[in-house]
Amino acid sequence: MENINKYALITGATSGIGFELAKLFAADAYNLVIVARDQNQLDIKATELKANGVRVIPIAKDLFDPEQAFALYADLQAQGIRIDVLVNNAGQGVYGEFEETDIDRELDIINLNISSLVVLCKLFLKEMTARNSGKILNTASIASKTPGPWQAVYHGTKAFVLSFTEAIREELRDTAITVTALMPGVTDTDFFNKADMLDSKAVQDKEAMADPADVARDGYEALMAGKDKVISGFKNKVQIGMGNLTPDSVVAHQIYEQQKPVDK
Repeated sequence: MENINKYALITGATSGIGFELAKLFAADAYNLVIVARDQNQLDIKATELKANGVRVIPIAKDLFDPEQAFALYADLQAQGIRIDVLVNNAGQGVYGEFEETDIDRELDIINLNISSLVVLCKLFLKEMTARNSGKILNTASIASKTPGPWQAVYHGTKAFVLSFTEAIREELRDTAITVTALMPGVTDTDFFNKADMLDSKAVQDKEAMADPADVARDGYEALMAGKDKVISGFKNKVQIGMGNLTPDSVVAHQIYEQQKPVDK
């Protein structure tokens, strides 16, 4: 197998899109470093992934603290583990009108969605450029392309992720390293529960939610093909296409109506 002895590092790897990505890498014979906060859940998922005959290293780190991103890199250096594919998938949001939401929680989300992602890209990219090989997948969102009333900070962080990903990709254009952004829409994961968003109109229709396995497959195929980005799902492609032709103020109002609680 051509991927034998290669390692993929995946953050937010114990559920949702992250775990589905881990399964795809394992099926393709990549060894894995899986990262999340809960060591018990990591150990359970590691056992499942090892059934593919690959090595799985579960590492518990709280990436709400960017210092933990530096510590993750140091741990892998100490073990002599070379990362061939970096997947920055961990992310979180918070639901509510900005004036009423908790600023400390929002600063944590900025640290997770932006700061730790930047740290990991910086550290592992230095290694990748030294050997002129490697791939990076950053989970952005279709939220990166629109204003996000009720999720102002989350949309802002994902706009950063997309812009940052496209920028470093261009800087690396003359290398063998590729950087890809995955842009899902509403997906059936624990994201909305963690964001206290279950009352939002946008998540009431479970049938309209994407399957995280399908989103992961879109991201994995785009990553392996070296694409710059992929919008997962036809409906989301249409939504972004229409949004590009609509004034931001109109889009912001549309999203405000879509996202507000069902009782408002």
